[in-house]
Amino acid sequence: MRSLDDIAARGTDDIDLTHPAGQPRVRELADALLDTGADTAALRELGRDPAAGIDVRVATKLAESRRLVTAGDLDVGEIVVQCAMWGEHRRLRPRDDDNPLGEDALRVKLDQLGWLLSDTPVRWRLQAIDDGCPDDSGTVAERMAADHDLGDRVRVLRLADALPGDGPLGGLTDVDDSRKGGAMVLGASTALDDGAAAVVLTDADTSVDLGQLGLLLAPFADGAEVVIGDRKHADSVLRKAEARWGPGIVVLRHMQRMVGRALFSRGLHDTQAAFKLYGRDALADILAAPSTFGFSFDSDWLYGALRGGHEIAATPFAFVDSFAESASITQGPMTTWESLLVGLTASARARGVDHDEQMAAVVDDYASADVLDVVVQHIPPQLEGVDPSELGDPAVLSPADLRVWLADLRPVTG
Repeated sequence: MRSLDDIAARGTDDIDLTHPAGQPRVRELADALLDTGADTAALRELGRDPAAGIDVRVATKLAESRRLVTAGDLDVGEIVVQCAMWGEHRRLRPRDDDNPLGEDALRVKLDQLGWLLSDTPVRWRLQAIDDGCPDDSGTVAERMAADHDLGDRVRVLRLADALPGDGPLGGLTDVDDSRKGGAMVLGASTALDDGAAAVVLTDADTSVDLGQLGLLLAPFADGAEVVIGDRKHADSVLRKAEARWGPGIVVLRHMQRMVGRALFSRGLHDTQAAFKLYGRDALADILAAPSTFGFSFDSDWLYGALRGGHEIAATPFAFVDSFAESASITQGPMTTWESLLVGLTASARARGVDHDEQMAAVVDDYASADVLDVVVQHIPPQLEGVDPSELGDPAVLSPADLRVWLADLRPVTG
């Protein structure tokens, strides 16, 4: 039996965990970690050690998850894991010379869930929702599922087939008006209609290894109606390509945290992480009146859960960024941030939650993609070198001072 030190010595950062070939290695390492009998504290300590290698560090989270699933009473009803698809046709396919960024993502997800849950009482399905993809990601997903032993657990939905809709989708008339949120609403409402106990939200890529699902299921089984992954937690494992943003991304995050203070003041700092679980009671309150179908649906759902008085728990997890085919790249990163900020503001108002109204007015006046394209390349003096924990504090940069800076930034108001 190998020791933790022996396993850590085998680790490497020189591995592409978005490549389908890298996935079995992480599960093998997780099994080896479990064989050592190491407790959760030891696994988390190893996961924090950058010298251990990214493969070993991710494996610590899989090992922790597997232990929770096999040791706990997690027969909580059927769990539906779902992702939205727009422009995902390449990541859904295997990697080859003609598809160099392929992740075989849907079949990898099935492998991950099968490894974690195949011999447990947890009942599960995987739901992939085509969000009006111009490249017909839905059909690609169906073909990928058909070639997998667990493919019968996959259901593919198409938002276009549900519109014009009623109920939760009553405010959405055209598939082109959805930016992921519409697909997630369709998936969750369908899952509830079918009796699901909870819905897990993830992305269509392989940034989040679903072998970590136990990290969400255990708090849910203990009574938390909402459980969110927190990449900013000290025990999380994170490899993210922050360089894709300009230096002024701190301005947008400052705005986001002031408008979204009802969430951030509660320590919910990672509102966009694609690793969340919502129980059916929370979803009933959330889906009663969705306020946005854009990228900010994450915040809207959390607002809805807060308004309904539902307990929200957070958990550390591993996230390895897969950004080359991200919608924020293909659609334009500031288009994504426009949707985030505008939708966040609309949700705060619609849900009647606490938010900085002056900063919300700044969002009204300045949060358009063309303006944000300029803003993200500059930093106001007040935010230079600021600690991330201070973002969102009006004492650091007030909405009034931000307006002055924006007015002086050309061609923002030119």
